[in-house]
Amino acid sequence: MPLDPNSTPERRFNRQLGLCFFAVYLLLYLIYVLTNAFNPSSMETIVLAGLNLAIVYGFGLILSALFLAILYGTLCRNEPIDADASKGDSSDGGKAV
Repeated sequence: MPLDPNSTPERRFNRQLGLCFFAVYLLLYLIYVLTNAFNPSSMETIVLAGLNLAIVYGFGLILSALFLAILYGTLCRNEPIDADASKGDSSDGGKAV
């Protein structure tokens, strides 16, 4: 039984997708933190254009968060428009009373 009885399939899909993306980002961030904690000297390694691993990985985390947010926004499903709500909007001609 779902936690929310009013939950639609679209909301469940969006929630599950968001949790999966959160888990992916959490894993990336956990690797970054554990590397800093247990092997900090590796973060001084020059990896790209004179930049060390800490800088490159940090920018990679920022870019991956942006990418996951855009992907989430693209893949999210819209809920169907309520038929009753659309009837109420068209009956007054779109004018506020």
